[in-house]
Order: sequence, then C-alpha cells, then structure tokens
Amino acid sequence: MLIPQGMAYAMLAGMPLVNGLYAATIPLVLYAIFGTSRRLSVGPVALDSILLSSGLVGMAVAGSEDYISIAILLACMVGTIQLLMGLARLGFLVNFLSRPVISGFTSAAALIIALSQLGHLLGISLPRTNQAYMYVVNSVRGAEQIHGPTLLLGLLGIGFIYGLKRWKPGFPGALVAVALATAAAWFLGLENMGIGIVENVPAGFPLPVLPEIDGNQLLELAPIAGTLALVGFMEVYSIGKALEVRYRDHEVDANQELIAMGAANFSAGIFRGFPVRGGFSRSAVTAQSGANTGMATMISAEFVSLTLIFLTDMLYTMPKAILASLIMVAVAKLIDWRTARRVWFEDRADFYLLIATFLATLTLGIPNGIGIGVGLSLLVVIYRSAYPHMAVLGRLANTRHYRNLKRFPYAEDRSDILVLRFDAEMYYANVNFFRDRLRELVDQKGEDLKLVVLNAESIHHLDSTAVAVLTGLIQDLRSKGVAFKFAAVNGPVRDIVFRSGLIKELEGEGMYIHVSEAVRHFDA
Repeated sequence: MLIPQGMAYAMLAGMPLVNGLYAATIPLVLYAIFGTSRRLSVGPVALDSILLSSGLVGMAVAGSEDYISIAILLACMVGTIQLLMGLARLGFLVNFLSRPVISGFTSAAALIIALSQLGHLLGISLPRTNQAYMYVVNSVRGAEQIHGPTLLLGLLGIGFIYGLKRWKPGFPGALVAVALATAAAWFLGLENMGIGIVENVPAGFPLPVLPEIDGNQLLELAPIAGTLALVGFMEVYSIGKALEVRYRDHEVDANQELIAMGAANFSAGIFRGFPVRGGFSRSAVTAQSGANTGMATMISAEFVSLTLIFLTDMLYTMPKAILASLIMVAVAKLIDWRTARRVWFEDRADFYLLIATFLATLTLGIPNGIGIGVGLSLLVVIYRSAYPHMAVLGRLANTRHYRNLKRFPYAEDRSDILVLRFDAEMYYANVNFFRDRLRELVDQKGEDLKLVVLNAESIHHLDSTAVAVLTGLIQDLRSKGVAFKFAAVNGPVRDIVFRSGLIKELEGEGMYIHVSEAVRHFDA
C-alpha cells in the first residue's frame, strides 16, 4: 500500500513521484523506534499532501528543484515544531483544536483533494488552485479536451478499488489495481493511446541533505508548518488511541508521540521527502495483518527501500489516472458527514462552527479555512468563558435540595430569597456578566428580597478582579438591607475568601456547607 499511495500523494503534493517513496522509508523506521503505538503506520497522507500543495502555491513551480527545496524545509520545520513540543511536554495543546473544526476542515479538504485529481482523471491539464469551485469551472471549460480512454481507465480504477474495499476490507485493493493497470499499460501500450503514465522513476536511495534556510521563507511557511504539526499530531494521536482501546496491549503517550513524529518528519525532510503522519487505512491493514510491534513498519520501509534500489523500472508504465483513482477513493472516507449529523443534535453552536469551517475552506482555500476555523473556535471558547451558565435555584418540596427553576418550575421560589449557581470559575472575563445578571435578578425580586445565596459548588477559582467585584456587590446589597451568603464553597475558593479579606464583608457566618443551611439560619 505504501508504494502506490506514496507515489499518488507525491503527485497530489506537486512533488516528483519518487519523493513519495523517499518519505516512506527512514521516517517509518524512526517512528517505530521512538513511537508508542505498536500498529500505527506512518507515511505520506492525502491531507498533508494537499496542505503542502496549497501552502506552496505561488512560491515555486510544482515539481521544480525550488519547490522540492521548499517542501524539504517545510518537512524539517514541521519535525522541529513537533520535537520541541514533545520535549516541552506540550501534547495537551492538541485539545485546543476542536473536533467540529477538524471535521469541517477535513471534509472540505477531502472535496478539494478529489476535485484536484479531475485533470488526471479526465486527461486534461488543470491549473493548481486553492478554491474547490475553480477545479469544476476549469474542468467544464476544458470539457472538449476530455480524453475518453483516460476517463474510462480512471472510472474503472475507482470502481475496482471501491468494490474490492467493500468486498474484502483488509485486502490491499489499491495495490492490486495499480499493479493491474501498470501491467495493462505495459502489454497494451496504453501510452500510445494518449493515456498519461509515470515514466522514469529515479532508482537509488537518497542521500541526506540539509535544507537551505531562508528567513523570508521561514516566516512564510510558519503558518502552514504549525498547521501540519498540530493537525498531523492530532490525527496520529487519535488513531493511536483508537488502536490502544481496541487491542489493550500498550499505552499511547502524547508527548512521546510528538517526539516520534518530530523525528519522522525531520528525517522526511533531510531525505528529500515531505511531511508524513499516521494513515488510518494503512494502520487498519497493519493491525488486521497481525502486526504486534513497530517491526512491521520497519519491514515496510525495507521493502520500499528495495523497490527504490531495484524495481523502479517496473513503475515506468503506471498510469497517472489510476493514481488519481486511488486518491479519490482514499479521501472519500474523510468526508465526515456522520460527525456533522451527530453534532447537529448535540450542540448547534458546534454544528455552525463545523459548517463555517467547511465553507471557508472550500471558498477561501485550505490554509485560510483552517485559520478561520481555529479563530472561530477560539471565539466560541472566549464567549462561553465570558458568558457561562448561571441558574436561579428553587427548593424541591419536602427536601433540602435546590434545583434550576427553568428545569424544575414547580420548585419553591421564595420572594424574600434569591439562590444562584454560577457554573464556572469567576475571573476578570466573566465577573462583570455575573454582576450585571445578579443586579437584574435583585431588581426583579424587588423590596421583598432579604437574602442572596450563591451556590459556589461549580466555582473553582476567584481572581483579584472577582474578589473586588464581589466586595462591591456585597456592600451594595447590604445598603439595601439584603444579606449575602456563600454555600458549598470548595477548599481553594474558601482559602481565597479568607486570604483576600472578603470574609470580613460577610455578616456573621458567611459560608455554609449547603444552601439549605444558609436559608435555615436566615429563617431562624
């Protein structure tokens, strides 16, 4: 699987096909040495290839030496970022890439990847672009030049690979399809019919080379390198954890995975490859084949190396249309409509975030799409932090339990008591929201109000701004003849209340274990 996929994804990345094989050698060995997943298969993948291609648009001509040099530098940058993150134990940062953003981005990228192969499938030349619709527009414009035999071969390849995948999922259908198409091209002379073939693939193993470092290029490549490093690691970690749960004979360590992927990507660069990561389909086949250790990927790398040294002549007649078919079938599973449907029912905000990322990626290009998605995701985090859930509580009949009145409208709501629950830490970003909401509720209660009880069981921290605002609120309430009490305060917050002197603002006993105790003390 690595040989045809490596070549196909090199074509997708705008690299010479042999560079895809380079990326499937030393990186696999280094991951097997440093990685913690026993069955993860590392190598070129479609998403990284299209990210590289879209990120390098305008910087150099695809396939040129300048383009290869920039791709080598990019791979080394990705590896360096991942290595530094792993050594600094920053694996937790991947948690800030929300699943809806990744799902929307990946689904849109999958469509762009598939559409980018229309030229090879139709037998026409299409310019590279970041906008998905331009591939469709340019294909329609060049419809008169469509090459029938190339299109037929591509469609047969898609049908064969997809059908074999459905019939026998663990069987390497892509490899069989590529082998049959290459043999057919050899014996039937498909090249003479106008069908594009791979032609010469250089033989031999690449010598290591350090990238040429250019300050301007480093700055220009930094956003795409960061995206590849984070998104690639998240995918690797997700696949590794899925395999860990299924086989339960090892444990995946996030920081060690960063180090392993950093070493793999850096080596991919110095051996003239391009960024790599774990592939789900290859990992599944590796696991189904009975692999139990990283030795499986080492053996894969050995066979790819032997192919580079001895068998590249056999790849001469490989049709490019069959590689395009392989890519299209491979990325079909990346269109994640199941997550979109599930998120629609679970969290509408996440669904809109997914759709926004999807549309931004399709219309504005892959680098801009992921940037907009991450930016929107951070805005959602900030909004939810600034406006957390806040509930007015009432007492359930014949119990000491207080519950949200919106969910339990039959609970007792006394006119002289206001009970609140604030479901977040209280700090500078949200304390003004708490103050404004409390004042609004106090005004609604009117002159009958005599006691405010804050259920603090969900508050795990108070910063200095929160202490200052609470002090002002307590003083304002006291001036109106309204007492303020805490209930269910945890240890860290209780320490802050005493250390800051806030306890002095509370008349008598200021903190109670339960809301019911505060109310009972007030009634007494």
